[in-house]
Amino acid sequence: MAVVEQLIRSESDGSISFGNHTLDAKQKKEDFPHAGDLYKVKTFSTMTKLEKNGAFLYESVPGTSVNNMVETAKGVTFTVEGAEDAQIILGLKDDTEYEIKVNGNSAGKQSTGLGGKLSVSVELADMGEVSVEVTEV
Repeated sequence: MAVVEQLIRSESDGSISFGNHTLDAKQKKEDFPHAGDLYKVKTFSTMTKLEKNGAFLYESVPGTSVNNMVETAKGVTFTVEGAEDAQIILGLKDDTEYEIKVNGNSAGKQSTGLGGKLSVSVELADMGEVSVEVTEV
């Protein structure tokens, strides 16, 4: 199981892990320093949300556990686990087209609007960890 017991942590490879989809009550951690930025996470069984320097970065419904999230100039990669299929919303660049891959398979292309949000549906029930890669086209 890949839950993040401490809610958020920095990994030795420079990535970040956060969220605990097994919690019955909402928990949060604010002002977590990582690579010069400050993160805030709220998580429990029905929702997980991550902010970076006060800006929206990740939200899932229901809650998920995310491991080894890496942001680059061209997108984001991470593995995600949850008890049920999840709707994930990512905060990315405004008006940009992205290629989405789930477990290495193309899930199509999608463009962000003025708010830079991109929505991905991920099948998680009985799947264990699922890899997600979102790359600017």
